[in-house]
Amino acid sequence: MCPDCEDFARTVLLLGQLALYADTAGADLDFVDAVSPCLAASLPEPPGTSPQES
Repeated sequence: MCPDCEDFARTVLLLGQLALYADTAGADLDFVDAVSPCLAASLPEPPGTSPQES
C-alpha cells in the first residue's frame, strides 16, 4: 500500500473508532470533542486526488 493510502486509511479508521467510542456508555465526550477536530484536520487528501497524481 502506498504511504499516502496507508495514512488516509489509518486516519479514517481512527475517526470511525472515535465515533464508535463516542456512542458508548461512559465515553469521555470532552476527549472526543478535543480529539475529533484535530484528527479530522490531519486527514490527508484521498489518494489519487492530488494534481501530481493526475
